[in-house]
Amino acid sequence: MSNPLPQPVVTVERFYLNHATKLQMTLVGGHEGLPRKLEEGSVHRPGLGLAGFFQYFAHKRVQVIGGAESRYLKSLGEEEAARRIETLLKQKIPCLVYTRNMNPPTYVREQCEAAKVPLFRSPIVTLKFLNAATIALEMEFAPQVTELGSMVDILGIGVLIRGESGIGKSETVLGLLERGYSLVSDDVTRFRLIEGRELIGTAPETTRYHMEVRGIGIISVPAVFGVASVRPDKRLDMVVTLQDWSQAGDVDRIGMDEQQYDILGIALPHTIIPIRPGRDIARIIEVAALDQKLKSLGHNAAREFNERLIERMRTPNH
Repeated sequence: MSNPLPQPVVTVERFYLNHATKLQMTLVGGHEGLPRKLEEGSVHRPGLGLAGFFQYFAHKRVQVIGGAESRYLKSLGEEEAARRIETLLKQKIPCLVYTRNMNPPTYVREQCEAAKVPLFRSPIVTLKFLNAATIALEMEFAPQVTELGSMVDILGIGVLIRGESGIGKSETVLGLLERGYSLVSDDVTRFRLIEGRELIGTAPETTRYHMEVRGIGIISVPAVFGVASVRPDKRLDMVVTLQDWSQAGDVDRIGMDEQQYDILGIALPHTIIPIRPGRDIARIIEVAALDQKLKSLGHNAAREFNERLIERMRTPNH
């Protein structure tokens, strides 16, 4: 069952703490403004604003000063440039970033401190910074949902394993880890919808890289199975639901009845596996993931088998 999460409140501080390493951002001024909110998941170069045109100014976005903007300000002289920066800061922008390892002039630092607008610098060239920051902000603003289930990476196929409490999800995941696959999340998985086309699963921060095994308790997965047995996130490719044999009803034995499971509007391949003693569920899920990988490459065994049967029925017996 999906549990939609409320739209996250993205502050400049959250953006900085989550992405400072990747974007190589250093805070150089305006520390008191870190609680400012980012209201749009994009970035903006304020060239027209620095020229005095604010009619369509995107003031809710991260503002980036690149080489062109910096040279333009230098051409104005320090006194006029300071007035332009002052006017820019009055637009209630969330923060200001200098790229290309440019050192913000003293007057910019002073005005950012006075206006309580966080000021950053980054050595990354402007275009690359814009691209990387846009991707980071898309992650922050992406629609989110939580699903009750464990997620495993099986040879590049992200599999969400669902089922009622006590059905054997943890034991199944342990069996997959023993085969060398990687845990993404145990019991509860959080998904983000990226660019409206793919779901990225991850574990809640407090339970990441840990599992609850009934009869044993909480275990550290990398400590038991090695560092390769976990990964922080993974794209979701299919959903598997474990169901008691007595409740499974009629099961499609050929695989022509392709079911789907919807998460945030994305329809995913859905496989229901009946559970009863003696079945190696980890092995069955492994095969289901491999079959899904083949389907993604254009090979559908069930469809080919069905076509072969139809062709056989059309051919007279000799």
